[in-house]
Amino acid sequence: MDRGHERGAASREAAARARAGTDLPAPDWARSPRTGWGREHWAAVADRVLLALRPFATADRAGFALPGPPSGAGPASDALEAFARSLVLAALRVRGEGGEDPHGLMDWYREGLVAGTDPRSPTRWPRPDEVPQARVEAASLAVALDLSRPWLLDRLAPREHEQVLDWFQTCVGAWYPDSNWVWFRTVVETLLVAEGRDVPPEGLAGTLALHEQLARADGWTSDGGERAFDHYGDWVLHHHPHLWVDQARRTAPHLLEAARLPDGTAAEEVWRRRLGRYLADVLALQGADGSPLVQGRSLVYRMTAASLWTGAATGAGDLPPGLLRRAATGQLQHFLGSGCLDERGLLSLGWHGAFPVMKQSYTGPGSTYWASTGFSGLALPADHPAWTDVEEPLPVEEGDVRRLVRAPGWLVSGTRADGVVRVLNHGTDHALPGDERTEAPLYARLGYSTATAPPLTGPTTTAPVDSTAALLDAAGAPSHRSGMVTGDLLDDGVALRGSSSVRAHWVDGVDPAAPDHASGLPGRVRWGPRVTTTSLVRGAWEVRVVAVAPRGADDEPAPALRVGGWPVAGPEVPGAEDRTPPGGAQGRAASASAGGLSSSVHLALPAAEGSPTGARCGVHRESGTSPLGEHVAVPWVQVPLDGTAALVVAVVGLAGAGTSEAPPEIRSDGRHLGVLWDGGARSSLEVP
Repeated sequence: MDRGHERGAASREAAARARAGTDLPAPDWARSPRTGWGREHWAAVADRVLLALRPFATADRAGFALPGPPSGAGPASDALEAFARSLVLAALRVRGEGGEDPHGLMDWYREGLVAGTDPRSPTRWPRPDEVPQARVEAASLAVALDLSRPWLLDRLAPREHEQVLDWFQTCVGAWYPDSNWVWFRTVVETLLVAEGRDVPPEGLAGTLALHEQLARADGWTSDGGERAFDHYGDWVLHHHPHLWVDQARRTAPHLLEAARLPDGTAAEEVWRRRLGRYLADVLALQGADGSPLVQGRSLVYRMTAASLWTGAATGAGDLPPGLLRRAATGQLQHFLGSGCLDERGLLSLGWHGAFPVMKQSYTGPGSTYWASTGFSGLALPADHPAWTDVEEPLPVEEGDVRRLVRAPGWLVSGTRADGVVRVLNHGTDHALPGDERTEAPLYARLGYSTATAPPLTGPTTTAPVDSTAALLDAAGAPSHRSGMVTGDLLDDGVALRGSSSVRAHWVDGVDPAAPDHASGLPGRVRWGPRVTTTSLVRGAWEVRVVAVAPRGADDEPAPALRVGGWPVAGPEVPGAEDRTPPGGAQGRAASASAGGLSSSVHLALPAAEGSPTGARCGVHRESGTSPLGEHVAVPWVQVPLDGTAALVVAVVGLAGAGTSEAPPEIRSDGRHLGVLWDGGARSSLEVP
């Protein structure tokens, strides 16, 4: 590492240590030159998280009554959720130590397990056939009981054992949506089979069939039939299949014979190959500061390291174990150092610190303990290469990243100078082509990164400004891009290129109180002309080319097009300016800066040619809508339209401290765009 990166690593380690709220071993910079941390640090943090829950336990230890707004499932379900998810962490902790349990974790959770499954208890858990959310928590319980079997499940008295199984039995025959949930059914049913209970084989067969239907290119998996690419790939869809293989191999090996694809191939081998390919992309998506991509639902779970540890455990992709540990530990330090634990040691509802705005309708105060899956490496013994190998740098620490990820339609650009990874999105919207809802802020924006977050309340929920290329109606409301159609995705050897098109639409009369699963909202739709957006991406810069089709007879009038830049956030009101680029005209560029980041938009075409074009620019501001800072700023430029075909080209940038590359220069002969990048590299694009 160079000196700058050494100082950055030491600073992040010190911040994480200060916020951990517990004594940690001294850093080991020889084995872990990027983070300083090893297995003993993970174990100490796990103990801190688990012990901090105890003051909030119910009298019979069957749940944790944590402070915070309840989920739609209610307080009883929330208390179960905190119990079940934290039991996963306790099981990982004890399993990795071969049963050593200095904090009495297994005895503590044993008492709660018996009380929660007692149908006569006034504090009994809601059953899975009563409350759907309990089906999710049943899976966490099943995983935990399998991981800790010799120290918990096998030590139950016969009556207690049957009582616990009776509670799990109510999952059988229950409805599970065609999403990551099907794996929750399968781990529960496998536990029941291993304990001698009768379970129809349809559950496992259905899970295997659906899992294949959800498989996409290059090892990616969609969480359902829509274009739902998010961290559930890490948390469940690439993690639980291998958990299940391990569970079945030890307790019900005959089930593995059924886990074959139609061609007879063992599913386990296919899943391992897919995981390896997927992880190659995931590693390129992590920022040097440890942040995962801030995109997708359920972000209050934070840690997306489950698939990294699964890769280390299975050898998927032959990825260096030291690299996988570096990525996982970077995440842990990132969230600890940013304040994910409150003053009581509880995982707060938020991304860095508490930010309840991020909750979805299914989110409660115990939901955050899904982060337990990120500690899966603790199940590996201390002499495993995942713990003993020397850390290796992330892709963005070794050099600039230019990567095409085809399944979600992402152009990935990371810059070593600032450690930021950016995604230009031309294929993910948590919808299907032709969808008529508002665009989902966490899925359908043009841009996501490891250093920015889409504002989550206020005007940008249904009137987005950040990372957009939107038509404005007569009242100034922006159109939505849900239902986009993905075009070409390619790497021309210099820059990444991707495009998508959508018939612009506005949605009126949305119900802000509708159940929130991070999808768009329905309402009365007004249609506009088709908009095609093409991104050329290199380094910190994107050339955004927006082609607007002529207005049709039935289309809503759209007097302007607005191109919005990256949202930057900080504790203070971000600095911002409307500026004139060299040789340009007024109203053609805007920028904002906050938190060490600079966001800018510069209108390149239509050219000014010495006369006003009617273009405008500005900086949109709002507060209380970002988990990354109290105040948010988004630069934008706006161009008038007259109903005929139009072509607008803007240069959009997001740069952190240390990034010095100049924005590209744009030339046009009317048929082609020429892009001259900093350093002399060139790209060319035929005008749409």
